[in-house]
Amino acid sequence: MSDIKSKAQGLDPNVQPRNVLELVEKTSNIYESIAIISKRARQISSDLKWEIQRKLEEFAVNTDTIEEVQENKEQIEISKFYERLPNTPIIAAQEFLNNEIQWRYTDFKE
Repeated sequence: MSDIKSKAQGLDPNVQPRNVLELVEKTSNIYESIAIISKRARQISSDLKWEIQRKLEEFAVNTDTIEEVQENKEQIEISKFYERLPNTPIIAAQEFLNNEIQWRYTDFKE
C-alpha cells in the first residue's frame, strides 16, 4: 500500500493529455487499454479507501451527543494527505504507461 502512496506523491495531480498511440501500443486496442486502466483505478481506490478508514478509526470516539465533536489535528493531517494525492485514474494510467500493470485474458465458456 505504501508503494502506491510513494508513487502517487511524485505525480502531478493535474490531468495531463495522453498520447493515445502510447496507450494502444500495449494492447492494440484503445478500449482494452482504458478497461485495464479503469479496473486498476478501482483497485487503487478501494485500497486507499480501506487504508484511510483504518487510520481514521484510531481517532474514532463514540459519544452520545452531537455537541461533543472534537477536532484532532492528526486526523485532519491524514485526511489532507489523502486529498492531495492524484486521482486514482491518473495513478493507474501512469502505472500502465510504465508497464507496472499485469493483466490476462480469461476464456469464457458458454
